[in-house]
Amino acid sequence: MSTSVRHLVFTALFAALFIVMSTLTIYVTAVPITLQNLAIMLAGGFLGARYGFYSIGIVMALTAAGLPLLHGQGGLSFILGPTGGFLWMFPVCALLCGFFVSRILDQADNISRAATVGWLFAVCMLFGSLISYVTGVPWLAHFANLSLERALAVGMYPFLPGDAVKALIAALVLYAGRSHRPMLHRQVEQPAHQV
Repeated sequence: MSTSVRHLVFTALFAALFIVMSTLTIYVTAVPITLQNLAIMLAGGFLGARYGFYSIGIVMALTAAGLPLLHGQGGLSFILGPTGGFLWMFPVCALLCGFFVSRILDQADNISRAATVGWLFAVCMLFGSLISYVTGVPWLAHFANLSLERALAVGMYPFLPGDAVKALIAALVLYAGRSHRPMLHRQVEQPAHQV
């Protein structure tokens, strides 16, 4: 399989994982609990920054175009709805996760397992979850006409424990699967020329 086809296949697979994980939705406030950010962490971690960004960005673009891919919803009204600030940041989350996870896993042989998992957890928590609140909470406050304090109470604080659990799961999966990452990026060997 050529490198470009391999990247296309794995990008599509992680995009599909992101869509499937968005269907598992529990509404406790205007912001639902989903497994989307777990899929984002895994996409960035396994695919790297560029293809992690592509896998999530493609889903967001298709959703904005009207396909009901996230929670069975789509269209600009959904993308610009109360959770829009979170949605816009998701491709960036995958990109940043991919960038930093790659650097951690490249050094995994030089540091202890506990330290590697700890760093992976920190990166997944920060870039897979927390950074999405930077745009998500202010947009929720604007959209729902809430104070920033109320938006934090409704759109961030209840989700932090679950985010930590998902970041830990992602860190453990990424560490366990680190030997498979080169398969995703492997170059095709060219046959030797006959003399």
